[in-house]
Amino acid sequence: MANGNNVTELIFTGLFQDPEVQKVCFVLFLPVYVATVLGNGFIVVAVSISKTLCSPMYFFLSSLSLVEICYSSTIVPKFITDLLAKVKTISLKGCLTQIFFSHFLGVAEILLLVVMAYDHYVAICKPLHYMNIMNHQVCHMLVAGSWLGGLIHSIIQILITIPLPFCGPNVIDHYFCDLQPLFKLACTDTFMEGVVVMVNSGLISIISVCILVSSYAIILISLRNHSAEGRRKALSTCASHITVVTLFFGPATFIYLRPSSTFTEDKLVAVFYTVITPMLNPIIYTFRNAEVKNAIKKLWGKRNPDIE
Repeated sequence: MANGNNVTELIFTGLFQDPEVQKVCFVLFLPVYVATVLGNGFIVVAVSISKTLCSPMYFFLSSLSLVEICYSSTIVPKFITDLLAKVKTISLKGCLTQIFFSHFLGVAEILLLVVMAYDHYVAICKPLHYMNIMNHQVCHMLVAGSWLGGLIHSIIQILITIPLPFCGPNVIDHYFCDLQPLFKLACTDTFMEGVVVMVNSGLISIISVCILVSSYAIILISLRNHSAEGRRKALSTCASHITVVTLFFGPATFIYLRPSSTFTEDKLVAVFYTVITPMLNPIIYTFRNAEVKNAIKKLWGKRNPDIE
């Protein structure tokens, strides 16, 4: 850290100021976090032990669920406990750690969503070559590449942030640590750092969205040559993924592609993609997928002779 630093602790303004509203939020968000961990955890375990969930699609789904657990756990437990605290504090090192892991896991999730779109493209457009293209080694390399991409992105972000001097004030107008609110506290001009951070994040987002849109455009064009039943099955397979992509990129775009502000609406949108979306993903995938539902039922302990 720079020698000019005299800030070692930061204070969050939080989501709301009213203590009674914060208690209500605690009662609402604690079960949501528990459901997030349990729901995604069931998917990870079910895919690991089930003989019916052995295709690449479920391997990628399991990896996505693992990222969701880790991402949510980076932000939500601290947020929930702060709802009951009069003063919401975090050390500067803790803040930097939260930024590192939230960006690391957030970008890993983006890249996994791109990998899943590619998997759907191969399955629908090149079904005869699917198992050769998406073999065991390739699947593991794609997942490892997603984690590595998130790691490289996060290292760049944090290396830009660590040298900044923080000499007061120490109040972050948010309920968790993020780069732009933290930059506002630096006692130096952070224009260039902000540009580098935006370019780093922006390039990943733009390239990912282009790949996602291209994949599904090609899939839709390819489906014209399929039977009505084939189109129905293919669209059903893609619907869950498209829903998750929309839930992830919609709120994030609203936050990061607008001028920064202190509006409560921005914090509420951030709550959606940090707290709510990780819980919705396992619900979306299990609701539309009989194989996943059956595997989770078996894991939960329900006996069904038709399920192997």
